[in-house]
Amino acid sequence: MNPTPQAPTLLGASNPFARGYDNLHIERLLQIAYANDCPPCFRPVHDTQAHLPDDALELFPCLFNDDVALISKGQSIPDELEECFQSTGLVRQVIYNVTGEMLDERHHVGDLYSLEEAQAMVHRLSFDTGHYSRAWEISTAHLTDEALRHLESWVGNFDSKPTGLLFEPFALPDCNGVGCKLIGTPWTDDNLVKIEGNPYSSLRQEQLDAGTPEALINVLYLAALADVRLLIFDPDAAVLDGLAIF
Repeated sequence: MNPTPQAPTLLGASNPFARGYDNLHIERLLQIAYANDCPPCFRPVHDTQAHLPDDALELFPCLFNDDVALISKGQSIPDELEECFQSTGLVRQVIYNVTGEMLDERHHVGDLYSLEEAQAMVHRLSFDTGHYSRAWEISTAHLTDEALRHLESWVGNFDSKPTGLLFEPFALPDCNGVGCKLIGTPWTDDNLVKIEGNPYSSLRQEQLDAGTPEALINVLYLAALADVRLLIFDPDAAVLDGLAIF
């Protein structure tokens, strides 16, 4: 009995299909100067003062701890709350920190100096679908001969039924290419458990049991992990840097 196959361990930088960010998020932070020989620190404003506009925060003295900051001048602070803050400083600037997710890892995207600028950045980085292009065209050099023949025979069989393997091949006769429609992306364990009831390792085993060449499975996995929906293999297309070539 073959052991259950495990998904490759991947970092965001090692998946050449990874593009753009998901779940873009804006957080208002205070840049605080507090000691002559220390670099500034960054803290969100306490919830009780979240209503204050930027001009009521910048250049005002504050109290802060490891988590949040409170403006201490011109604001009423209960004694029991003030006791939770051990440090004092001066708010030099209000910034809007933009972060996003790539392959379930959160990354810093940039710092803007007004909410409008931050919202404009998020708008520019987002499409209505929440993703960058989800269609890719790459060289057939990324498939072994066995994998390419497997795809070509699949789309050349007029009696072929849906694979049931979360990808469906299709022919592109005008360019001697072949494509795959990926279903249920991204192929993360969390997402596949929600839609299929099983983690990726189960899907991989089903694909192997159905005779799908491992080289094809590996490429489809990387693409699906990056939420690609259409993957086209074309002999005249460029190779994708970072992806195995055969």
